[in-house]
Amino acid sequence: MNKDNIQENLVNKGRELIKEKGAEFLTARKLSEASGYSVGTIYNQFGNMDNFILIQNYLTLDSLYARLSQMQASGTPYQRLNLYTREFINFVLENKNLWFLVHNFHLHNNNRRFSKIYLRRVVQITQLMENAFKALFPDIPLPERILSLQVLWLSLFSLSSFLTTDALDSFSKINKNSLCELLLNTYLAGIKVLEKTQ
Repeated sequence: MNKDNIQENLVNKGRELIKEKGAEFLTARKLSEASGYSVGTIYNQFGNMDNFILIQNYLTLDSLYARLSQMQASGTPYQRLNLYTREFINFVLENKNLWFLVHNFHLHNNNRRFSKIYLRRVVQITQLMENAFKALFPDIPLPERILSLQVLWLSLFSLSSFLTTDALDSFSKINKNSLCELLLNTYLAGIKVLEKTQ
């Protein structure tokens, strides 16, 4: 069996483990037990578990982008932004353990710079929203519009991490599916108000 097949088998088995058991279950020892490959083989293939997790996150971000990019971008810019947000949250809720791994990677990545390959995947997702955002706020200068879109994405990304846990379940009136849309629409309304006062 060649190296590519070993890596693919390990990545697939790791993905199964994350989906079934959760991100915290993913260790070299657990992966070894589940896959039949030795811990040494895992480290020989990936160097360390951070690299293995990075590959898992590539796949998750690629899946999210594929799902969002296949959507029909019809309706008003406001409707399109809501549609993207709704589908983003549906994806998160359907892939809680995989998304938790993405968020956790960002949260604990204090001493490393993100690679261009990784950042490109994040940027292509935000660019799907960029055209609708631009159409909604055509008079906002480009640097300010880019910053506003980045703040929006970071807010949605941060809030989405709570949806992967039970942290919000004690708040019985909060609907996980509509929470991010509420944030989006409040944010958009706020920008509209600021536009009128400037």
